[in-house]
Amino acid sequence: MNGPGRPALAEWARRPLRELMEAALEAKLRHRGDRLGCCAILNVRSGACGEDCAFCAQSARYRTGAPVYPFKDLDEILRAAERARAAGAERFSLVASGRGASPREVDLAAVAVRAIRERVGIQACASLGILDGPALAALRDAGLSRYHHNLETSEGFFPRIVTTHTYAERVATVRAARRAGLEVCAGGVFGLGETLEDRMDLAVELAGLQVDSVPLNFLVPIAGTPLEGRPPLSVVEVLRTVALFRLALPDRPIRICGGREQVLGGLQGLAYWAGADALMVGGYL
Repeated sequence: MNGPGRPALAEWARRPLRELMEAALEAKLRHRGDRLGCCAILNVRSGACGEDCAFCAQSARYRTGAPVYPFKDLDEILRAAERARAAGAERFSLVASGRGASPREVDLAAVAVRAIRERVGIQACASLGILDGPALAALRDAGLSRYHHNLETSEGFFPRIVTTHTYAERVATVRAARRAGLEVCAGGVFGLGETLEDRMDLAVELAGLQVDSVPLNFLVPIAGTPLEGRPPLSVVEVLRTVALFRLALPDRPIRICGGREQVLGGLQGLAYWAGADALMVGGYL
């Protein structure tokens, strides 16, 4: 179910924060209830990425000190999945750096997905970059339930953040995952220098793509990246963003992920009053 269109969402954006949060909380309780969902991820291949995403520590174009290692072995992946389940996560995602996984890495991921489902008993997800239909179908056949592929920001702002691939390529991967019969988790990163209008454009885009889960990440500037000097978003900006995404996607999980501790600190609970109903636990990237 999609929420209000772009003009109506813009009208909500002009409302006082308290009124906006009240509407978002009402929408959450009506469509999602009061349940809280948890997921966890594991960085199965790190660093040495040839893309130039301006916020990312794993790009080989920036000197960030991020670790570099190839695809992790199966035993290590299974141990991490078991820890995630013990921590209360319902989903566990394999996340790899790079433009897209190679055929060999898709095969390794498929083996890991099958083992996670059979030996750990937790829903398996993956975020392996830009993939085509056959690769996504192979992961589906192995038991993958959901593919994660963020759009990151609005189409208009995207070229200021990434130049080595296009927004259209990201959208195409989301659509390919849907065609392969997978659920899709797609969201963005906020605090990159985008406007509130950019955030609303992204929310409307995701609603139109009918994604199944929406992760909201908040920039933590990393030394060595082009965005290292960006100031953090204010608590008010974060809450307004969360509420607008809830209104735009009233019946989808709105998941608070990277940067939540840094931007909200001891006020993280307010995100759930603003409409969020899921979070990522454990480490990030």
